[in-house]
Amino acid sequence: MRQGPLSGLKVIEFAGIGPGPFCGMLLSDLGADVVRIDRKGQGRGSAADITARGRRSVGLDLKNPASIETCLKLMEEADAVFEGFRPGVMERLGLGPDVALTRNPKLVYGRMTGWGQFGPYAHAAGHDMNYIAITGALDAIGTKEKPIPPLNLVGDFGGGALYLAFGLLAGVIQARETGKGQIIDCAMSDGAASLMAMFYGFKASGMWKSERRANMLDGGAHFYDTYQCSDGKWISIGSIEPQFYALLLEKTGITDPEFAKQMSRGDWDGLRTKLQAAIAGKTQAEWCAIMDGTDVCFAPVLDMDEAPRHPHNVARETFVEVEGVVQPAPAPRFSATPGAIQGPPPATGAHDREALTDWGFSAAEIEALQSAGALNAPA
Repeated sequence: MRQGPLSGLKVIEFAGIGPGPFCGMLLSDLGADVVRIDRKGQGRGSAADITARGRRSVGLDLKNPASIETCLKLMEEADAVFEGFRPGVMERLGLGPDVALTRNPKLVYGRMTGWGQFGPYAHAAGHDMNYIAITGALDAIGTKEKPIPPLNLVGDFGGGALYLAFGLLAGVIQARETGKGQIIDCAMSDGAASLMAMFYGFKASGMWKSERRANMLDGGAHFYDTYQCSDGKWISIGSIEPQFYALLLEKTGITDPEFAKQMSRGDWDGLRTKLQAAIAGKTQAEWCAIMDGTDVCFAPVLDMDEAPRHPHNVARETFVEVEGVVQPAPAPRFSATPGAIQGPPPATGAHDREALTDWGFSAAEIEALQSAGALNAPA
């Protein structure tokens, strides 16, 4: 029995890379029954494939007409389906939204790409960095000398997977009210642009300069930056509000009257140099002893080995270990219907018979698929 607030939601995921699996993980962690359509004969199943956790896998040969019909029959039973291929691929397979919505008018059909289903770049290859480059996000992140990609967090996962999950669930709510499904065109470039809403507001109000490390939230301000300690480790300081800034000065022992010019942009570089000198006099552990739990707006900068052991993360069980692999626990948290990791990452086709049976296929239909070479033969 699956656990979480999305228990009972039935989703088909066409296997892909990056943001697609992450979207499937989010839905599965909250209880949705996500069946992943894999290419027959592929491997997978490693415990380290964290974003693949919690699904059931059906391995199909998508060049076989019997497999295409199987996918369409699964879509008839689904609340939602999502894919991450370039525009036109699903149509060429015979699995495009027009066909799927004819078979199931209430289906919510999610399409995630970097550039979207239309536009000059729609058919071009790209990666996270490219998708956020045209939104203003990449230009705003990095050093004075150059933009630096912020991992895959802004495009693939923030602008892509999270917006797709949000769109699919919104579409399902609408479909349950009206009986009509729809297509969700989720472009990572659109999502990344949406994430920049506050910063475009800052720019319009004159609060934001088009120059990296020249603004309050991009490392330009001395009171919102990272600082190296005497042991080579780092801490983060975010003392924006006056009362928090005053506490920062108290905890660091700074009495220099120049620090009264907190919001004077022209003084930020000089004040950063002085604050760095103060921070460099103690280890990260010493600063934690002084600032942990205070209103300085402070936290140590931890690597991925240290983060799961931090007392706050331990107390909240933010990380869990499954089959020897440390990984983030499901989020967010629900008081009445908590989510859970529903199972390990599946090997391709591991649930052929089980998943198809649960989704309405008879034993005879499954055997016919195996005989037609569309599905793996039984072990």
